[in-house]
Amino acid sequence: MSDLTTAILVAANAHHGQVDKARQPYILHPLRVMLAVNSDEERIAAVLHDVVEDTDVTLDELRSKGFGVVVVQAVDALTRRDDEPYVDFIKRARANEIARRVKIADILDNTNPDRVRAAGLGEQHLDRYREALQMLTDAESQS
Repeated sequence: MSDLTTAILVAANAHHGQVDKARQPYILHPLRVMLAVNSDEERIAAVLHDVVEDTDVTLDELRSKGFGVVVVQAVDALTRRDDEPYVDFIKRARANEIARRVKIADILDNTNPDRVRAAGLGEQHLDRYREALQMLTDAESQS
């Protein structure tokens, strides 16, 4: 079984029963993010990007399932800490090349007009996403 297949299974099991703000199965979000990035490592990190933050899965469990250091470091960079200011989280994600690319895809998916409308996201939330996207894309263009 490939690492990507394993990642999809881990994410599907971890997010089982979860729904997003639009009442859609949550797993659809990481799958869309996965499809928006390019390399195998980016795809694996993308499908796993919310499992540590939003479920009981730990980084150690990801390691024990055979995911490599690069992927686990990216997932760690994509995991917001308790009480961590959003801008600090974005700076941490920005510092990791894979995490930066996945986070860009994540924000683009979260700000898709259809999803915004269905989830009822407010302007303040969208402004935060826009600022984060600017920070990430500026760093991406410099790399």
